[in-house]
Amino acid sequence: MWLGVALFRTLVRVLPWHWQIRTGEALGTLLYPLARRRRRIAEVNVGLCFPDLDPAARKALVKAHFRAMGAGIFETPLSWWGSDRALEGLARIEGLEHLQRTLAKGKGALLLSAHFTTLELAGRLLCAHQDFAVMYRPHENPVMEHCFRQNRQTHYLRAIRRDQARDAIRVLKQGQALWYAPDQAFKNGNAVIVPFFGVPAATNPATARLAKISGAPVIPFFGYRLPGRQGYRLVIGAPLEDFPGEDLVQDARRINAVIEAAIRVAPEQYFWTHRRFKYKRGWGLPKYY
Repeated sequence: MWLGVALFRTLVRVLPWHWQIRTGEALGTLLYPLARRRRRIAEVNVGLCFPDLDPAARKALVKAHFRAMGAGIFETPLSWWGSDRALEGLARIEGLEHLQRTLAKGKGALLLSAHFTTLELAGRLLCAHQDFAVMYRPHENPVMEHCFRQNRQTHYLRAIRRDQARDAIRVLKQGQALWYAPDQAFKNGNAVIVPFFGVPAATNPATARLAKISGAPVIPFFGYRLPGRQGYRLVIGAPLEDFPGEDLVQDARRINAVIEAAIRVAPEQYFWTHRRFKYKRGWGLPKYY
């Protein structure tokens, strides 16, 4: 595993960015027929979320996703070890003023994101324009966890594990921004079941809780890979109005709707190989995987 880490660390420092993306896309094309289990998960997810697509269109979307995922295989180590000079000029940022104006009020900001294949690099690119902390789930692989943790401690104000809610609230109350992606399957007993692309999904309600306790506004933030290897588009939205409300379930519905809208911009770039519609036994919901 460490040899692979060393290889990618060298490649992202030696290869020009556009060659990294080109190579990653080729790798994704190669993985499509080989990674059967992950391909099957993506096929199930795309079928559930885009039932109006015909079989050919679904297959094309899954293939495009694997190309995007392959690019992400290079973008993640690039976010760890790429120099500021190498990353300079790759990002086109829209809406940075929303974040800066919100932070100027001293209430902090909860940056709402989702697991796109560009996730790690999008965060690193935004770092050049605005400092913020990041909340994350530790990786199961110890080598990958070391790399992720080291990167987050190097490039962000602070790295906070998802089970450290008090630390997250403290950061927000100090007037800082906290980056957070609550879109993956949540099988904790506190999960709420709300639609995601019209399909019941076990969803983390913590976005509303963090916002309510800290008083911090929630600001959508999503990063997209531009076509033709032109760089990245980082989109920061206006703070969500009248959020949170008084109903955690309705708040979770709203967060899922925001994420859905972001995914529709570039559906192939979302992380479809994650088992989003996985449930606990006893919930009385279908088994899709």
